[in-house]
Amino acid sequence: MSANVHPLPSAQPRPAVEHDRGDWGALRAELHSRCADEDLATLWAELEPGERRTLMASARLPQRDPRVGIHELPKPSREALRAAVHRMSQYASRLRDNLGGHRPHPSRELASHARQALAEGNTEAALHWLAIIERGVA
Repeated sequence: MSANVHPLPSAQPRPAVEHDRGDWGALRAELHSRCADEDLATLWAELEPGERRTLMASARLPQRDPRVGIHELPKPSREALRAAVHRMSQYASRLRDNLGGHRPHPSRELASHARQALAEGNTEAALHWLAIIERGVA
């Protein structure tokens, strides 16, 4: 054999599982979990019987036995429960917002500081306040 013979480079085998780019695997797992109603089952397990009855009434389910397991209900009933949870959650958010009062946006105070700085002729301070507003700090 000649000294000039070199072995051919071998292609490295590709890994059996590709690297999870952008956490797509976690998102996929979450979607599969949601399709299997595992998130709804977890919520259902945490609810008291009275809360379950209320949720079932909101979903307009004919059967209102709070002892029933979530996976014992037919898929349309589980979808109705999920929709009821969503509606009640939105209602609770609106109620919390209304009880909190209507507060002005935090950038209003910063804008008043910028106006005051302009009135005083301090453009450097006015630009400072405007920069904070534009960065979205408040």
